[in-house]
Amino acid sequence: MHVTAITGSTGAGVKPGATTHFSWRSDNISVYKAFEHQHLIEIRRTLKTLQPSFNSDINFVPMRGDFARGIFASVYTETDLTAEQAVELYKQFYATAAFTFVVEHDVDLKQVVNTKKAVVRVAKYGGKLHIVSVIDNLLKGASGQAVQNMNIMFGLDENLGLNLKASAF
Repeated sequence: MHVTAITGSTGAGVKPGATTHFSWRSDNISVYKAFEHQHLIEIRRTLKTLQPSFNSDINFVPMRGDFARGIFASVYTETDLTAEQAVELYKQFYATAAFTFVVEHDVDLKQVVNTKKAVVRVAKYGGKLHIVSVIDNLLKGASGQAVQNMNIMFGLDENLGLNLKASAF
């Protein structure tokens, strides 16, 4: 499995550093922690939970992007599934996920920035399955999850206060 994910400056957290400063990030892109990122442990654990027989290498190359918020991930792997089977598998898996949308068109960050949406595209190229996902790491991340959890705890519609309009629609 091969993963390349590009994160905006808000993905670096709040601690200032040489590579988080605007003047360094502006008009720039760079790789960091290639093949040894701390989230690899979580990624492997999640994949093993979803598929106990999962035992493949994960080649993860995270990148810093020249934008404030969002994560753009491109994943590809070999598969025997047809394109239709793969798309249907993803649609079934996310059928009850209030903010996750499996689409059949190209995706970009502007479709999700300022929203709690996750937009996923699944396509097949020869024997390779290509999955592209985009999220706003702030609203799809901890802050948006906190609001969604609070809504559920108080018996409110889980979407309350979270149906926001993206930069592009």
